[in-house]
Amino acid sequence: MDYVLLSIGLICIIVGIIGSFLPVLPGTPLSWVGLLLISLTSAVSLNYWLLSVTGLIVIVVTFLEYYIPAKGTKHFGGSKYGIWGTNIGIVVGLLIPIPFGVIFGPFIGAFVGELINNYNNPKGALKAAFGAFLGFLASTFISVMISLIYLGIFIYLFWKNYQNY
Repeated sequence: MDYVLLSIGLICIIVGIIGSFLPVLPGTPLSWVGLLLISLTSAVSLNYWLLSVTGLIVIVVTFLEYYIPAKGTKHFGGSKYGIWGTNIGIVVGLLIPIPFGVIFGPFIGAFVGELINNYNNPKGALKAAFGAFLGFLASTFISVMISLIYLGIFIYLFWKNYQNY
């Protein structure tokens, strides 16, 4: 049973890393499930602190994946319309073929939202949309790094506990 848990856990971590790039998949939560599965094997003692801290990090990162693009829009001069456009663009971008919808959805949403707010200022709308795009890149980077760290923890736990197993 341990080998099944290890295999599924490793698959979850790898899919989690891929999901960090493709927001259609829940990247960091899947990586955390991989850590949970290796903790359920008989060779690794269940470490509640590790699972609690990494689980809390997953919750924070999942929230930040939606918050950072909107904050980037606001930082670059976007209004509430641009922020709403960014959030709508993220959701609509999930429905468009990958990766273009996910990458450009927040950008286009912020741009359209700003144009609705003030159609006489396309430069301001473009600036706010650029902020949304930078926010998306930043949140993706954070998600990828957390998933890679979880892969490192998985490998460490495997190496430490399965050498003599």
